[in-house]
Amino acid sequence: MTNTALRESAFPDAVVTEAIRWTEEKGPLDDAQAMRIAASRTANEHARITARALQLGERIGLPSELARARQWGPWVLLGLIALVVVAGLGLAGNVVGGGERHINVIVALVSLLGIHLVTLLLWLVGLWLPPGSFSTSSLAWIWLSLTARVAGGKRGQAPVLVRAATGLLARARLLPWAFGLVSHGIWSISFAVVLAALLFALAFRSYTLSWETTILDPAFFVRAVQVLGWAPAQIGFPVPEAQTVLSSAPGAAGQRTWALWLTGCIVVYGLLPRLALVLLSAVVWRRRRAALQPDWSEPYYRKLAARFAALAPPSIVDADPGRAPGIAPSGLAPSQLRDTLFVVGFELPPDAPWPPQGLHASAATEIQRIDGSAPARRGLLDRLAEVRPRAVLLVCHAASSPDRGTERFLRDLLAHCGECRLWLTDAAKDAAADASQRWIDWLRATGLPRVTAMHRLEDALEGLGATP
Repeated sequence: MTNTALRESAFPDAVVTEAIRWTEEKGPLDDAQAMRIAASRTANEHARITARALQLGERIGLPSELARARQWGPWVLLGLIALVVVAGLGLAGNVVGGGERHINVIVALVSLLGIHLVTLLLWLVGLWLPPGSFSTSSLAWIWLSLTARVAGGKRGQAPVLVRAATGLLARARLLPWAFGLVSHGIWSISFAVVLAALLFALAFRSYTLSWETTILDPAFFVRAVQVLGWAPAQIGFPVPEAQTVLSSAPGAAGQRTWALWLTGCIVVYGLLPRLALVLLSAVVWRRRRAALQPDWSEPYYRKLAARFAALAPPSIVDADPGRAPGIAPSGLAPSQLRDTLFVVGFELPPDAPWPPQGLHASAATEIQRIDGSAPARRGLLDRLAEVRPRAVLLVCHAASSPDRGTERFLRDLLAHCGECRLWLTDAAKDAAADASQRWIDWLRATGLPRVTAMHRLEDALEGLGATP
């Protein structure tokens, strides 16, 4: 798996892990099988906790609902953008769609920039608030809530997934930036559409632009127009002179100046800040996204780590002092053997499938499974003494550790067959080498080099008359 794929899957896995933590706040889940599977796949503490959460999440449908949310997210976002654009066009229509074609520039400016400035101020305030207290009134929160509702329905796991996702973002100090990336993007598109509609109307229709007041001093408007026009003037937009502002009926040149001043204010105070914040949010997201992981120091995760540590296989016991290491037990002579293969499951977990999937046994093969108890071992040895098979394939759990009882059983087994091999099941790719090497070292140390340990079924059955 490439690093890109790992990064793409890290956040969804972290969301499921956190969601399981919040789910277990109401009561622990039955996780015996999930713990065992996670422990067998990796030795990394955090990876084990994540693997356990993914196993439990599959049971209650968290990964599938999260996948649906990722599929629906872009479509919900497009729908929200369409609604905002329509609203923006409505505002532009109110500004330039009057039957008298008269535009009050101050009212138009407040109408087009008022809500934008309020939401922008709220977002800026949110940057200084403690993590997790970010306002839920943004367009991004609306998008997230709608996506969760569409993906999960009324009975889905949307609340716990949203809580997990926002909690991870808050911990990484990314919540306002992640929400800002969506909100600023929607606002940028809206302003672009509004500007296009406004410029189209001003370019092909004749309007009269002016200001009106009943109680304010005209000098106030002169000063306000100059102050607001300073920033647009830095990128080439004109600023009406005092005479033009005070004139009740400016000429065509004056009307053009008013129209460009209004357009420049929308560009500088509306579109450009949102575009700049989209870029800034994207940069912050890229730099901090590596921190999108659970807080492993939480008591919940420390407790899970302790449980996994308790599942670690015990160290291999010393060799049986009653037998000298290095002396292999003698087996039967070839003339005493029958062309028979025994496949024996030895002390496998209760939920392990049996017979092994993919094993196509011949007519001369016997398949048994024993729990390791003394009566079961004696029954198997009696059967082996009767049949005298050419080979025995002993199927063991890779995560288990052999002990003196296993050694004695193997020595007794070798006395009744020609060859014995071990197939170590459930050895994940990243742990197969360690598991096999542990058994190989133990076989060599206990004087059982005739027994070969393998973690692939194909290798274990090679030349034994049964192929997967």
